[in-house]
Amino acid sequence: MKKILIVLSLVFLTNCGDDDNINNCNFLLNVGVNATLNLNLPEFSQLMFTSNSVYVSNQGGNVGIIVTNVGNSNYRAWDAADPNHVPSACSLLQIDGANAICGCTDQNEYSLFTGQAIGDPLPCGLKEYRVTVSGSNIVISN
Repeated sequence: MKKILIVLSLVFLTNCGDDDNINNCNFLLNVGVNATLNLNLPEFSQLMFTSNSVYVSNQGGNVGIIVTNVGNSNYRAWDAADPNHVPSACSLLQIDGANAICGCTDQNEYSLFTGQAIGDPLPCGLKEYRVTVSGSNIVISN
């Protein structure tokens, strides 16, 4: 009986971690997103070309949405707030080619194709929204 208790204790203790890094990725709110972008409008027409991105400020998300054409009529939509910062004036992401850069002093950089951090690893990737294409419209929702 003592052997069983010792083995169970060892199993329990080896499964406990001492990682003090808390990866919560909870800085961004789960806000409703329901936006339709018409590619025939001049402000969205650049989305008809691969690698182009558009910032949409008034259609939802924490501070807006960034939509990217990733090729073959496929699009990805990201929240325009840096997920590794408490929302602030500097946490709005700026489009820089196929990447987005945070305006804070650490200048976190993310791929607009994958949503993952570029350079130093960061705990959180970009928050993605669902995208569907209907004719010349891109519908973004969550």
